[in-house]
Amino acid sequence: MDREAVLKSYRRFAGGYDLCFGALFHPGRRAIIDRMACRPNESVLEVGVGTGLSLPLYPTNVRVTGVDISPDMLARAQERCERHELSHVTLHCVDAEGMDFPNHSFDKVVAMYVVSVAPDPVRLVNEMRRVCKPGGELYIVNHFQHHHPVIGGFERLTAPLSRLVGFRPDFSLPRFLDETGLVIQEKTPVNLFGYWSMLKALNV
Repeated sequence: MDREAVLKSYRRFAGGYDLCFGALFHPGRRAIIDRMACRPNESVLEVGVGTGLSLPLYPTNVRVTGVDISPDMLARAQERCERHELSHVTLHCVDAEGMDFPNHSFDKVVAMYVVSVAPDPVRLVNEMRRVCKPGGELYIVNHFQHHHPVIGGFERLTAPLSRLVGFRPDFSLPRFLDETGLVIQEKTPVNLFGYWSMLKALNV
């Protein structure tokens, strides 16, 4: 995966993304926002906000900032904000691997279905940590390579198609944690058959 492949992928998917992935991924979005338990006036950053499917789920008494590298996806997120009158949300077309927010800007930082799409997941997590306040919370929901040998083998076989499908089917959780140094406090299965995982880590 590289930046241009990501942009092409989401330019291709933007129009039908909500139809294809809205209902399928909704339980994970709901679960992670419920788990975040946002308090009034907290600041939340969502990296890879996409078409903004998660945005109406946030409490209106928190300040939500959404960033995405794809202007095509972000245009739909802006339309959603206007349609739902989400005045507590601001959106920016920004590469999450190199954001211009100051250090320690947000109480909580979340990435939904993003880390296996990012060209450099380690750099993405480093940026999430940088802009999160010390002692703040990092949340990730994503698919990781399945532990079942048959399913995991199929994911490895389809890995060469990652540029076409827009994500890495064989994305390894142990390798991801080893390379990022994240210490996971919680890991919970979400969505259909628990095929995706919700992770919580403290920013230390």
